[in-house]
Amino acid sequence: MAEETLNTAAQSAAHAEVAVVSDVPEAEKVETCAKEAVLPEPVKDAVVEDEKEKVAASTSFKEESNIVGELPDPQKKALDELKHLVQEALNKHEFTAPPPPVKEEKPVEEKPSSVVEEEAKPCEDPAVPTTVAEPVVECKEEEKVTPPAAEPSEPVKEVAEVIVKTESCIDEDGAKKIEAIQETIVAVTMPAEPPKTEETEQPPCAAEEIPISPEEVSIWGIPLLADERSDVILLKFLRARDFKVKEAFTMLKSVVAWRKEFGIESLLDEDLGTEQEKVVYMHGVDKDGHPVCYNAYGEYQNKELYQATFSDEEKRKNFLRWRIQFLEKSIRKLDFSPDGISTIVQIIDLKFSPSPFKKELRQVLQLLQDNYPEFVAKQVFINVPWWYLAFYKMFNPFFTQRTKSKFVFAGPSKTSETLFKYIAPELVPVQYGGLSRDGEQEFTAGDSITEEIIKPSCEHTIELQAPEACTLIWEARVVGGEVSYGAEFVPSAEDGYTVIVQKARKVTESSDGSVICGKFKCGEAGKVVLTFFNQTSKKKKVLYRFKSE
Repeated sequence: MAEETLNTAAQSAAHAEVAVVSDVPEAEKVETCAKEAVLPEPVKDAVVEDEKEKVAASTSFKEESNIVGELPDPQKKALDELKHLVQEALNKHEFTAPPPPVKEEKPVEEKPSSVVEEEAKPCEDPAVPTTVAEPVVECKEEEKVTPPAAEPSEPVKEVAEVIVKTESCIDEDGAKKIEAIQETIVAVTMPAEPPKTEETEQPPCAAEEIPISPEEVSIWGIPLLADERSDVILLKFLRARDFKVKEAFTMLKSVVAWRKEFGIESLLDEDLGTEQEKVVYMHGVDKDGHPVCYNAYGEYQNKELYQATFSDEEKRKNFLRWRIQFLEKSIRKLDFSPDGISTIVQIIDLKFSPSPFKKELRQVLQLLQDNYPEFVAKQVFINVPWWYLAFYKMFNPFFTQRTKSKFVFAGPSKTSETLFKYIAPELVPVQYGGLSRDGEQEFTAGDSITEEIIKPSCEHTIELQAPEACTLIWEARVVGGEVSYGAEFVPSAEDGYTVIVQKARKVTESSDGSVICGKFKCGEAGKVVLTFFNQTSKKKKVLYRFKSE
């Protein structure tokens, strides 16, 4: 999912397999009176539900273990039962379409009877003409009474005896004809029975030899029951169906059939264009190593992009294939070992998002829900409008506890702060309050960031030390609103002169220059002092990093 994956405003409600609720009270605070009127009830309901949840919401991504030895006994038993069902299905080739009716050898079974008739005719013709039909009937009735049931060797003796009788009655015309017919009847009926038994027994023997070996079925590149990675796959289906084995098995068979019908393997190699790359994209990992997928459906505010994606049936199909291809390629990069990373984090940006009832996006969500179970570790909704939480409240009772444990909601003013709980700021895209951006830059994702709090109505300074002559490079970002920023170089020598590096200026979180970048060549030992002045009554957070060259 989906998922696995992925969502828009209303689609999260439809996507029960990959949805989640945690840390809601703080994230659901709103800035308007209208919001305050709607939100408290969903928040309270979410809190009540959280108390009942067996899978507790957590900001540390304490996922359920995929190591079989660490599973509770009921889950181990369910996994063993599912593996048994899968093995039986593989043995019987139930995952693939049944082959043509080659096994039906009914014509072969009919052959013995036809052969008997054909053999009977040549034996009757030389024996006697049709005018002797009445004596033949009389002889048959007499002969049927006389011969007793004998062992396989006895019929041969009877035939021999009939031949002797035929030879001994050569001089009697009527008797000769009757004895010859008797010989013919014995010769045809006695040997005709063995072929029938042999022919009727052969088809079952042949049928038993047809399933030579179990079929091989792979899903997301993992062969079923081949190794321990398969256990991770099967656990996803079990968790998606609350460890109801038969339901999980039915879902697995349905997914395998859908993948074959959709042509997933060939889809991976198709060139479906790059128009959607700004809508859905992978960017960095979270603090626990899960790949992060961003869904910015607000991009469809661009009418040209929307028309190019959804204006007719063919374009909608192409979008669906692109979305499935994107997810498949992302899943193939996951590590399905029991102690590896086999899930992703979904970030759904609801800013300027289309209506939650858009048919095109609901269709995608339904497919992801049905065919990509338990592929999302956390689902974070950002820039959430006030009406969305009321919408979520309507569907909340339909979500499973496991699903609700994965939801996180954050309003516009809490977006950056919420993302930083799960993703390091240096890996959060700049448009969401982080320091990660495209193009050449002085710092990489490996350069860590320091966080400091700017108290309300206070001045806060950060000192970047330069123990010797060098070039200092820094970048900073203020989270939480507007501040004043300035920078100056202070030499270590007492008789040195302070140099203004940056005059004080206002910096807002949403401005184009929200990321503060600076560079200063220090001719002597000293320090660069960054000054932030928070004039508001709310605390702010500043993120920064620096290095010397």
